[in-house]
Amino acid sequence: MIDALTYKDYTATIHYSDDDEVFFGKVIALNDLITFEGTSVSELKTAFHEAIDDYLADCEAMGKSPDKTYKGAFNVRVPAGLHKRAAIFASQHRISLNDFVKTALLYAVKHEDDFTAELVKRAE
Repeated sequence: MIDALTYKDYTATIHYSDDDEVFFGKVIALNDLITFEGTSVSELKTAFHEAIDDYLADCEAMGKSPDKTYKGAFNVRVPAGLHKRAAIFASQHRISLNDFVKTALLYAVKHEDDFTAELVKRAE
């Protein structure tokens, strides 16, 4: 299960602090750090919506984009054996390793439920 909320195409990860007895969240994929909290799910959702609405209004007033910019390039560190297997697989299919990784990422995102289930199995 993914503990997240979505509002106006923005997503936040959600956690619970047993010590403070409060739910808290962090909005992801923004240029700035936006957090919020609530003592109930209803309060948490309201705080999330207010945080997004306030942030978007502030960005508009300042003339800046709220969304984080992604370059489309990042480093991925994998075990040497996996790197070798992926390179061989890509070569056998006459594609670049880069195209193989893009396809694997696209597949994982399109099959999020299956991928999440596999992650949960691996964590057990």
